[in-house]
Amino acid sequence: MLKSNLKQLKPTQTESAAPQRREGERSEPARSEGTADSGGAAPVPVPDPEVPAKPKRRQFTAEYKRSIVEQAEACRDEGAIGALLRREGLYSSHLTTWRRQREKGELQALAPKKRGRKPTLNPLAQENQRLQAENARLSRRLQQAELIIDVQKKVSALLGISLPEVKTGEENL
Repeated sequence: MLKSNLKQLKPTQTESAAPQRREGERSEPARSEGTADSGGAAPVPVPDPEVPAKPKRRQFTAEYKRSIVEQAEACRDEGAIGALLRREGLYSSHLTTWRRQREKGELQALAPKKRGRKPTLNPLAQENQRLQAENARLSRRLQQAELIIDVQKKVSALLGISLPEVKTGEENL
């Protein structure tokens, strides 16, 4: 008996009409990839142009870091540092790291550091550097030995001691 009473009741105009939505609001069919009116194809999602495919690491110049640290030091009001960080899009860890670097007194502390592996040297280049250093060391020793020999010659000339003649240059080899 109850069912027959329900069928007899006519729906009012507000109940029968679809609920009105504001622009931009979703309906249940829209969330399930259907459309509310089922009259057309589903729209193709457009990628957000604000988000890059691969994020790029931010690098800050030493001057920018110094200015931010100085601005943060000048903040006196409550919440002013937070507002500064939000305005600049920074994290509190940035400020902490930059302050620590400044306190250490590192000359290049606030300059960006190169990331990644250190370049590997060519083995031939390493050998070349080693040989050049050895050549410079031996050249210094040769100059010192020649100076000693010159002094010995002068001392022997003063004392009247004759020294045997030695051929100089590459003929000795």
